[in-house]
This record gives sequence, C-alpha cells and structure tokens, in this order.
Amino acid sequence: MVTGAWALARPAVTAPAGAWALARVVVGAPASGHGKTTVATGLLAALRRRGLTVSPHKVGPDYIDPGYHALAAGRPGRNLDPWLVGAERIAPLLRHGASVPTPADIAVVEGVMGLHDGAVGRGAYASTAHVARLVEAPVLLVLDTTAQGRSAAALVLGMRAFDPGVRIGGVILNRVGSPRHETLLRDALAEVGVPVLGAVTRAVEVAAPSRHLGLVPVAERAPESLAVVAALADLVESTVDLDAVLDLARTAPPLTVPAWDPAVAVGGPAGTARPVVAVAGGPAFTFSYAETTELLTAAGAEVVTVDPLRDPALPAGTRAVVVGGGFPEVHADALAANIGLRAELAGFDGPVVAECAGLLYLGRALDGVPMCGRLDHTARMTGRLTLGYRDAVAASDSPAHRSGDPVRGHEFHRTVTDPGHGDRPAWRWDGAAHGFVTGRVHASYLHTHWAGHPHAARRLVEAASR
Repeated sequence: MVTGAWALARPAVTAPAGAWALARVVVGAPASGHGKTTVATGLLAALRRRGLTVSPHKVGPDYIDPGYHALAAGRPGRNLDPWLVGAERIAPLLRHGASVPTPADIAVVEGVMGLHDGAVGRGAYASTAHVARLVEAPVLLVLDTTAQGRSAAALVLGMRAFDPGVRIGGVILNRVGSPRHETLLRDALAEVGVPVLGAVTRAVEVAAPSRHLGLVPVAERAPESLAVVAALADLVESTVDLDAVLDLARTAPPLTVPAWDPAVAVGGPAGTARPVVAVAGGPAFTFSYAETTELLTAAGAEVVTVDPLRDPALPAGTRAVVVGGGFPEVHADALAANIGLRAELAGFDGPVVAECAGLLYLGRALDGVPMCGRLDHTARMTGRLTLGYRDAVAASDSPAHRSGDPVRGHEFHRTVTDPGHGDRPAWRWDGAAHGFVTGRVHASYLHTHWAGHPHAARRLVEAASR
C-alpha cells in the first residue's frame, strides 16, 4: 500500500454518470534503455496472473513492443500517438482499447524514449508526458540506477518539477547493484517524497533478442516470446509491489470522454457489397495497428488475413489488399519461394495499399531476391536508419487518399528503393516526392495510423466495391 502524504494527495474517486473509473498508469523513464518495456510487459503479465483484465497500450508509433504487450495481456496491444492520430483522439482511443473485447480492470501504458521527449521541434508534443496529461494518468518512473547513488533523487525531482502537469507517483529502481545500493536509493528518494514501488537487481534481468530495427517481433519467435513474457511476470512479481501499483493506478480520475468508435469514424458501411479485403500478416508482416481492421470492418469490408510466407493464393473473392510493415528483408528467400502468391499479386487488378515492407514486397527485387514485380523498383538494405515523423500531403489520387489530403506518418527503415518514387508519387514532404501510385496501387515507406484519417479505410472499401 502507498501511505503517507502522497496517498492523501490524490484519493480514489467515484465516476460520475457516463464516465469510467478506469485504473491506469503510464510507465515512463528519463531516457531510452532504462527498462520501460521490461517493467510494462512484466506488469501486464503479473496483473493478468492475479485474474485482472489488463489493457496494454504504447506511446508512439512502435509496432514491436505492443506485440509483447498483447502476449502478456491476452488482448491487442494498442498505440497512443498524438502525432499520428491527433491529441483529441488519445483519451477516446484509450477508452476504446480498454473496452474491447471486454472492459479492463486496469490499463498499463508504456511510454516512449525519455519522459519529456516529443516530436523533434515540437517540444513535448507526442511525448510520454504529453500522453500522460491527455489520459490523466500517474507516471511510474523506471530508473536505471547503474553507477548512481543519491543523485537519483535529484534526477527524479527534476523530472517531476520539469512539468508540474505530469504526476510522478512512484519509481521502479532498475539494475540495482546490491542491498546496500537499494537502501541508499530508497533513503534518497524518501527525502524528495517519491515512493519506491519496486527494485530490480542486475542479476535477474530478462532480455528479449533484438536486431537492426529493435526487438524481434513476437510472431517470429512465439514459443521463445511466451517464455520471455513468463519470465518478466516472475521478475515483476518478485521485485515490484503490485498492490502499491494498483493503488497508484486507481488514483487516476474517471475518463469522461466517450470511447472512440470506428463506425462513427468512417460514417458507417460504404455499401452492402461487403467486399473481401485481404490484410497481410504472418511473421514477415507484423506491423499493423488494431484499428486498421476495425475501421475496414466498420466501413463494410470482410477482413481476412493472408500470410505471404505460407498462403499460395489470396483468399477467395479478394477485392482489395493491404500490405503493411514488417521484415521482408529477413524472410526474402521464403517470400520469393511463394511463386503463386507473387504472381497473383503482380496481376491483381483490385486496389492495393502498401506501407514500407509492403512497398518492398511489391517491387521487382529486394537485395537481388525476386519479389512480386508489381512496382517498377528494386530495393536494398543499407547501413543508414531512416527514422522520424513526417508531415505529408498526398501527391496523387489513389485508393486510399485524395490528392492534397494532409496526413501525418512516420518512417522507420534501413532500405532504399531505386527509383525512390514513381512518375505519380504517393506523397510529398519537405519539398520532395516519395512513393508510388500506379494504377490502383498506393505504396510508400510512410507508416500511417488510420484512426487519424479514417477516410482511407472508407475510400479503400468503396474502391473495392466498385
């Protein structure tokens, strides 16, 4: 239990009519690498072991962490990114995610980068602190204490004072060197009035394998991922005061905004045809937001999954295809070996929307390995990481966008295509053209979140119906 002045400062409250007293906490840190994913995933799994229904969320555009969250929580991991969807949709999306498929007892939101690190040039916008304010949740700060003693209290005090609108309700000490080290840290943090809710020693750290774009996705290593999540649950159960975390989460005020509704967002079904829309999945195409499928379904589509590594053909009756992000470079040979599906996509005459991995898969070749050949480009891996938010404008009419539509997205890749864009580019930003619009295909490196521009789902379903 959290006791003393802090507990008295923000008592649990009763929700007014129409509101929801959802317990919730944001897991943040002073910087990347402090252990946010370890703590957040372990919390989700440990709370679920207690019989609680937990709702997992991730600040920012990242696709990989939500996969581990989903495994831990037993329900989809969802993203909360003000840049991609607009600040006004963050609390409604949280409420929606915590309501589907059943109401959650608690929501755990993993932050991104450092607590106050936002979109470059935009101050705190899209930072963990920004999202914590938008959803009115207390922050549980994970602190790497390696080579740090009493100064940890000064760091936490500064983090708390930097933005008084963000409430740091407790600290998890990570990578503690010894019992004496832990006592020193606890005593120092008690001086500044911030409770320590857990302490993880260096000897019991649990790590998931990573590679060129971060952690290896859950879908590529399901048995090992289950073991990692179970180990993280064990870790949190043995080192974190779960009762204190629950008490902290229950101090969040009621959510008064209505839940985001995909049917309202797309304006209802686009017709009565219910066209089949195939969405790429499987180990090679793991980057997808849960709201994409929800929006397509609400717009009237019958959404089915196709795995380009294993399925020899598109599902029967497919009228449109969505190929999102992932790691085709890791699975290039297996993708190339699926000749039947590559040939079908090369000649498919329905609308296609492809992002990043989808762009590479639809090209002629990736690192010399043959792909679908639907787009006239080749791609190759490089040593350079292209990463960042983008303020884009649709450069051409396509199955997903009207020319001139403004869209915010992000890039995250180490490949390049030759050429970099077609005669009819998909986007323009920073004075340059990007991507390809060819026939009924829209393909580019830009990752987008359709909750931020639901017209894309409706437009695609309308095009499939025609």
